[in-house]
Amino acid sequence: MKILGIIPARYASTRFPGKPLVDITGKVMIQRVYEQCVKCPSLDEVIVATDDERILNHIHSFGGKAVMTSADHQSGTDRCAEVAANHPEYDVVINIQGDEPYIDPVQISKVAACFTSKDVEIATLIKKITQPDDLHNANSPKVIINKLGEAIYFSRSAIPHIRGREPEQWLSHFNYFKHIGIYGFRADVLQHVTRLPISSLEKAESLEQLRWIENGYRIKLAETELETQAVDTPEDLQKLPQ
Repeated sequence: MKILGIIPARYASTRFPGKPLVDITGKVMIQRVYEQCVKCPSLDEVIVATDDERILNHIHSFGGKAVMTSADHQSGTDRCAEVAANHPEYDVVINIQGDEPYIDPVQISKVAACFTSKDVEIATLIKKITQPDDLHNANSPKVIINKLGEAIYFSRSAIPHIRGREPEQWLSHFNYFKHIGIYGFRADVLQHVTRLPISSLEKAESLEQLRWIENGYRIKLAETELETQAVDTPEDLQKLPQ
């Protein structure tokens, strides 16, 4: 089984323009993500997929692999699909977020390991929630899990609702999990899901994975105990290790 890691990197971020090229203690963010990914033994190749020549040129400047993709893509998944279509030799594609400069290669390997089962179509990561603030944070999607270790539903709300208990007590009565946004796809499945129209659930929650579930795709979940440190805004840079 050959696995391709793709890091989508768009320059014109709404909340943080130029984010991939922001300096983090001597190296730009996209370089740090790339270097963490190439440490992962599960990946046969790593490619940055971008729509900006500044990002492309920087990746090439330190010997990394990067390709230009369309500026019209609506999501990183769409950008990954364009690159993967030009690399049919790979069986599995892993979409790695370009704003997690210290992503642990072990997390990537956990997603890759899901595909040892031939039944797995899509895989992603989850982490147990331990703090009420995380549970009730709408910017941190939660996931409901079935007995097979697959996603039933993703939501920005804390579900299930614990009847008869105050929200700050819910963690004492149910195991909640947050979603960590790294995705693995069978190569053919990636091409299929990006051709699906936006679904009603996706539109409601602004979570693209709901489109896949709504169309009958199964999403396998791997659990990690490692925390991620995504950079969504300039203020998030202050939270990174120095």
